Amino acid sequence: MSKASKSLFHFHLDLHSGVPVYRQIVDQVRGAIAAGAMEAGDQLPTVRQLAVDLEVNPNTVVRAYRELEYGGLLETHQGTGTFISNQKIPRAGDERQRQLAQIVSDATARAGAAGFTVQDLLDQLRIAALEPNRRR
Repeated sequence: MSKASKSLFHFHLDLHSGVPVYRQIVDQVRGAIAAGAMEAGDQLPTVRQLAVDLEVNPNTVVRAYRELEYGGLLETHQGTGTFISNQKIPRAGDERQRQLAQIVSDATARAGAAGFTVQDLLDQLRIAALEPNRRR
């Protein structure tokens, strides 16, 4: 894919999810890499630009980028920007389990807030799992 098509990736925040904003940014970058929406060499928005776009404090973006950099997923080059690293990082079992638990917690909270039960949510997940064209 060309660099121009990669710029179609956009961050989206859910301020009612209970998940810290920096964590949402981290998870979205990881998810975009896993889904192929972002790959090695792709440039992320500057800290300032992403903070303006998401209407958050720049320190929040710095924290997310720093965590991703410490994890080996991002590389920051002074004067040129922040890029997806070439390094492939295997996800630790504990991190994977934490992320799945967070997804379940978020989905359960949102379903409950909308008046659905956990059983309603489970039923819908079973339906989604049976759809042959559904991307998993």
